[in-house]
Amino acid sequence: MSDLVIVESPSKAHTIKKYLGSGYEVLASKGHVRDLPVKRLGVDIKKDFEPKYEIMKDKTSLVEELKAAVKKCDNVYLATDPDREGEAISWHLAYILGLPLDSKNRIEFNEITKTGVANGMANPRSIDIDLVNAQQARRVLDRLVGYKLSPFISQKIRRGLSAGRVQSVALRIIVDRENEIRKFVPEEYWTVDAKFTPKGSRKTFPASLYAYNGEKLKITSGEQAQKILSDLENASFTVTSVKHGTRRKQPAPPFITSTLQQDASRKLGFQSKRTMKVAQELYEGVTISGIGATGLITYMRTDSLRISDEAKAEAKTFIEEKWGSKYLPKKPREFKSKSNAQDGHEAIRPSMVSLAPDRIKGDLSPDQYKLYKLIWERFLASQMAECIQKTTQADIDGNGYTFKASGYHVDFDGFTVLYVEGKDTEEEKASQLPPLEKGMEAKAKEIVPNQHFTQPPARYTEASLIKALEENGIGRPSTYSATITTIVGRDYVKRQNKTLYPTELGEAITTLMKEHFPKIVNVKFTAQMETELDEVEHGNEQWVELLHDFYGEFAETLKKAKDDMKDEKIELAEDKTDYICENCGKPMVYKYGRYGRFIACSGWPECKTVKKVVEKLGIPCPKCGGDIIVRHTKRGKVFYGCGNYPKCTFASWSEPTEEKCPNCGAMLFKKDGKKPKLVCTAESCGYEREIKEDEK
Repeated sequence: MSDLVIVESPSKAHTIKKYLGSGYEVLASKGHVRDLPVKRLGVDIKKDFEPKYEIMKDKTSLVEELKAAVKKCDNVYLATDPDREGEAISWHLAYILGLPLDSKNRIEFNEITKTGVANGMANPRSIDIDLVNAQQARRVLDRLVGYKLSPFISQKIRRGLSAGRVQSVALRIIVDRENEIRKFVPEEYWTVDAKFTPKGSRKTFPASLYAYNGEKLKITSGEQAQKILSDLENASFTVTSVKHGTRRKQPAPPFITSTLQQDASRKLGFQSKRTMKVAQELYEGVTISGIGATGLITYMRTDSLRISDEAKAEAKTFIEEKWGSKYLPKKPREFKSKSNAQDGHEAIRPSMVSLAPDRIKGDLSPDQYKLYKLIWERFLASQMAECIQKTTQADIDGNGYTFKASGYHVDFDGFTVLYVEGKDTEEEKASQLPPLEKGMEAKAKEIVPNQHFTQPPARYTEASLIKALEENGIGRPSTYSATITTIVGRDYVKRQNKTLYPTELGEAITTLMKEHFPKIVNVKFTAQMETELDEVEHGNEQWVELLHDFYGEFAETLKKAKDDMKDEKIELAEDKTDYICENCGKPMVYKYGRYGRFIACSGWPECKTVKKVVEKLGIPCPKCGGDIIVRHTKRGKVFYGCGNYPKCTFASWSEPTEEKCPNCGAMLFKKDGKKPKLVCTAESCGYEREIKEDEK
């Protein structure tokens, strides 16, 4: 007989098993095992929104395995992820496996290390029903919005659309920004920039015109700029003011979920989905040479900036040994979490600071190494001394005009020796002014007018959108990645050079939602809903009452929208094609069915002419030279085949490329995996190479 520990992930199970030893069996639920039904609402609105949960079809055999394992064990512990969703999974498992809900069988692992696992096992508790109810409320709320609203949106715009509670607000934020950009009217302005050389020096320094006769100057035209140049043509310049100061730059706090996704986007070019996938791997455990399987970071879904005393002490020791005591702050740093933070876990940090990134680089995939290095450096930097900069500001006057010069140099690098936080906009670059004194003469080497125009607000990137969602209280750590993945995957938003912009479809959905469902896409209302869900979690609000309050008004709004748009359908320009129906002569349009996009006659149902949409790769078939096209199996799985089928039978699950094998000249194919590769499939060749970052 042994004790059974149930976790979510097989890789996590493998790591935990190593620490628990032979007296324990560790199995994985592989995520959720019970959920609302796929093809129906699954919520009894008349019975206080009672959810009708079902065991998921692909988990039936797994559930039987778990039931059999439970019968053989003395004790069962539920160690799913330490968050609301993980709590709900434990609750579902307890119900399915017949475990008492009041039993102290729920354990949490904030980090998958020997210490973290030991602490979790030493502190079992009963399932937190408030956490479960908060997750149930969120799940039912999202199901009500999705299942009631999506069919209406699909009917009025296009088949197969969805409208979610959080995704609709995120889409609106992007659409509103696009409208701001369209409405923006640029204004002309000019700057006059100079380069001066102080008397007795050869070093030049830049300065910009700031004021005239003591009043701040605004230059709005080229004529005004030229007059200033004329006034300064033979001017003598004198340094009239020099101010020295000290600027103390503090390190950024350790990562929480949102800031990790933002910095990984800015610095590594990772999309949020990729960031969270890699972070999950680092948390669950990686096999390290000489150590074995171990979790490298603490739990990655958190909005808390709390750090344990043990982690601070470990960071202090490492910093002192590597850089010296002068790189330590006077006392360990404390960071205050936001008022609405759940504070269930620590900030994201390395489980063991001693495992420096370069020490374990050979054991990690390229993505794992990059993200671990980012987390490790950010955490250590957060516990280091401030950066001290010496600043200088000088005024240079000539003929009543005042130029301002500023510069700084780093007096002590502090935490910046290791890490500097990424920003969405460029920061001031370090420049050092030459020695300047009041009354010193200066010679103008050049004075140049420059025309500028005010710029519209920038389109959102993933990083700036996550920041906006967080600042507005939309969603929670676990939702940012899924939200962005959904709106991009459904073609409501496109990515272009990292920026996000709405498609015509996305704008049409937002316009309809703003007109008929203003509360659903209202930022403040959605943020308030998140706050109320947090109150359920804290036991201060009943989840059924929350649903009653929401659904009554929502149902009335939906009924009114259906009445108002009874005979109305929104037509999209992007659905039009250049094809003319060969049977009736009417234009053909894109339609969307169960198996994706196809072309149909606009005269439907009178004319039922349809055509397939052929997606060509632009690569010739290696067998016959025809076009390789993207095809789908009956189950929707993508494969690649020749457009001349059935005359040519070329087909491949892997995506063909234009690149030829350097050994035999055959076509190379993309092979997905932990480390994506280009491989040659020619017999007896075996050539392969990793795909470079810029090829992905």
